[in-house]
Amino acid sequence: MWRAGKEDQRPTKMRYKRSKAEVKAETYVNAVPAPYEYPGDFVGTPTLSYEPFPDNKPDPGEVVWGWVPYEENHKLGKDRPVLIIGRDGKWLLALMLTSQDHDRDKTQEAYEGRYWVEIGRGPWDRKGRVSEVRVNRIIRMDPSQLRRPGGEKVPAQAFERVAKGVCEHAGRK
Repeated sequence: MWRAGKEDQRPTKMRYKRSKAEVKAETYVNAVPAPYEYPGDFVGTPTLSYEPFPDNKPDPGEVVWGWVPYEENHKLGKDRPVLIIGRDGKWLLALMLTSQDHDRDKTQEAYEGRYWVEIGRGPWDRKGRVSEVRVNRIIRMDPSQLRRPGGEKVPAQAFERVAKGVCEHAGRK
């Protein structure tokens, strides 16, 4: 009777068990929300409006959450906070937020064609960090796909700075 020695044993595959948070994050990053067809970024100078209203609907001047497609591949994206700045027919126009400080690498960001304006702190960031919005990429968003956890109006002065940045950099990519 032949018995396999240790050198003949096959190594077992190690399986990594993902947490629920990792599965959820992967879903939001990789999947296009169904049924949703991204119409493409808005091109040109939009009509901006500041109309925050305390209801359960996203309005210009408010930060809400939604799925934002990546610039280089609209079929992939990330769930993130956005600032609503206006309307384009049935679409809301939005700017993506980040808590990363782009003032430190302003020259590099401008070289890459990205321009940012600071809007301050708000409940959209659980850690209370200062946020910035990218003013030269205007994203069309379906109002039914937006959520309002911590949906909060941006102060009028911050919105004015954003509007100035949008008008200055509209169409630059």
